[in-house]
Amino acid sequence: MSTTAAADPAAALRLDGKRALITGATKGIGADIARAFAAAGANLVLSGRDLDELRAARDGLAGTYGVEVDTVAMDLAQPEGPARLAQQAGAVFGGLDVLVNNAGISHPQPVVDTDPKLFDATIAVNLRTPALLAAAVGAAMAEQGTGGAIVNVASAAALAPLPDHYAYCVSKAGLVMATKVLARELGPHGIRANSVCPTVVLTEMGQRVWGEEEKARPMLARIPLGRFAVPREVSDTVVWLASDAASMINGVDIPVDGGYTMG
Repeated sequence: MSTTAAADPAAALRLDGKRALITGATKGIGADIARAFAAAGANLVLSGRDLDELRAARDGLAGTYGVEVDTVAMDLAQPEGPARLAQQAGAVFGGLDVLVNNAGISHPQPVVDTDPKLFDATIAVNLRTPALLAAAVGAAMAEQGTGGAIVNVASAAALAPLPDHYAYCVSKAGLVMATKVLARELGPHGIRANSVCPTVVLTEMGQRVWGEEEKARPMLARIPLGRFAVPREVSDTVVWLASDAASMINGVDIPVDGGYTMG
């Protein structure tokens, strides 16, 4: 923790000069996390599958916030995708200080209708990919010797079952445990690993899936605050976990859910 951060509590929330890789960075929560990181002063490597979307995000963030932004287009569902992304992203700025694993998918299905192919695809993208990417980036951070932070975007569905989301719940629960193993093994190298577990977030996709009042009502009834999250509430939590303000926070899963997972 820097002396500047200790002297000025507000400075501890800044990410000036930090080199951060964000996956799934062009849409929804990932795009908002990228914006929040740029506003906090981080230099960014944005990853996604669509090169045009990545370039548009790069130009917008660099132009608005004056930070360095580069991109790596990668299909992380491919077997070698995580290792290749770790190598290419690390080469952009000569190392990484922060990894935000945000990319994910969902194919809602009742348990009795489980499609093995969709189940495997969900596990591959939501668990295998972030776990292997974190392992590769964590190894590079350990070799770098300057510490670091890994933030995995999991879900409230990792902590409380959600009907019709069998594969999704399993994958996100696995990611929460992967985060704890990362925290245990990488902590001695000064590398912190934590996860955030949002409830429904009103991104464009969230609005499409949960925008109907009839569908949303039972879910909202389980949230004491009586509403869904907005992207900024997730992004602010991720920025805090990546910053010096959270320098003693390691191995935790933080619900961003209005009390949903209290039971």
